[in-house]
Amino acid sequence: MEMVFRALAIYLVLLVVFKIAGRRALLQMTSFDLILLLIISEATQQALLGNDFSVTGATLTIITLVVVDVLFGLIKKYISGAESILDGTPVILVENGVPLIDKLKKVDVSCDDILVAARQNQGITELSKIKYAILERNGHISVIPEEN
Repeated sequence: MEMVFRALAIYLVLLVVFKIAGRRALLQMTSFDLILLLIISEATQQALLGNDFSVTGATLTIITLVVVDVLFGLIKKYISGAESILDGTPVILVENGVPLIDKLKKVDVSCDDILVAARQNQGITELSKIKYAILERNGHISVIPEEN
C-alpha cells in the first residue's frame, strides 16, 4: 500500500510543479530542459520505488500512475471547470500584430518564441503580419496570419 501512496504523492507533486512552471516548460526543449527532465525522472524513479526494486513494486507503481491519470481525465470530462483549472486556458499573446506584454510576461513567453512558431508554421517573419498568436493548453503557439 505504501507504493500506491508514494505514486499518488509523486504524481500530485509533479502536477503542481509543472503547473507552477507553466506552459513555457512544454515549449521546445533546450539542452538544459532535457537535462532537467532526465534528473527529474531519475529522482522521481527513486522516490517512487524507494528500496523496492521488484517487478511487483514497479508494476504496482505503474498501475497506480495510470489509474490516477485516468481519474484526472474523468474529472476533467465530467466536472465543469476542472479542465481549465488543471490544464489552463488558451492565452492570446499577439492581437493584430501587437504583442500583449502583460500576457507575455505572465506566461513567460518572448516575442522571439512567437516569431519562431510563426516562421515554422506560417512562414511569417514579422509580428505585424500576425493577426493572433495564441498559447494553447498544450504549450504550443498557434499563429493566425493577417489577411491580405
